[in-house]
Amino acid sequence: MTQTEPEHQKIRPRSKGYYVLPNLFTSAGLFAGFYAIVQAMNGNFGYAAVAIFIAMITDSMDGRIARLTGTQSDFGVQYDSLSDMVAFGIAPALVIYVWSLQSLGRIGWIAAFVYAAGAALRLARFNTQVEIADKRFFTGLPSPAAAALIAGFVWMMYDVGIPGRELNWISCALTFFAGLTMVSNIRYYSFKDINLRKSVPFFVVLIPLLAFILLATYPPLVVFFVFVAYGISGYVLWVIYYIRRHRSREKPA
Repeated sequence: MTQTEPEHQKIRPRSKGYYVLPNLFTSAGLFAGFYAIVQAMNGNFGYAAVAIFIAMITDSMDGRIARLTGTQSDFGVQYDSLSDMVAFGIAPALVIYVWSLQSLGRIGWIAAFVYAAGAALRLARFNTQVEIADKRFFTGLPSPAAAALIAGFVWMMYDVGIPGRELNWISCALTFFAGLTMVSNIRYYSFKDINLRKSVPFFVVLIPLLAFILLATYPPLVVFFVFVAYGISGYVLWVIYYIRRHRSREKPA
């Protein structure tokens, strides 16, 4: 007959911890989104827009850091998604609502809600399709790009001194466009298949340098039009794909 081990001497499994480094960047993005909301409530729309762009930077880093350091976790994935909802869903919707859309009354808050709901649905769809989706393309406008589109517009117009109430209908159209495009089936190039280790011609090396020069000239204008171009690019790709498919059907067998 074996003697049972006392209860207090039994070895208990070590509780699973949480990785600090990637979640630290995720927390920074969450803070930036919250800070954007606070600054919008205080009327500092320039600070609010910049905070959203800072959230974009931290969002692009947390996943890469987790992969490089081998610290991926289910907790990090869920935490990142919740942080993105605040920084790229709620924050842009409230910033543009307080700056411009509230002058439209009911239509204004409906537009802001459509954007927020679009961001939530976009993130949910991304999380459920991440394992089966084509890595080269995003389905629907990515929520960080949609947030940059909204924040860039507010930043640019606020910087030149144009009141949001004078641009309320343009703001409304832009907000609806960003919100609905996030949940569309329009495909956007993800840039994930770019190999930075591959040798390239010299002029390709100059592109980042020229981009930094342009960005330094007038950041609000450059950033806004970059994301406008990206937002339109998905529809351009869709038109090209439609034309090619239509021509292929017309070819004789």
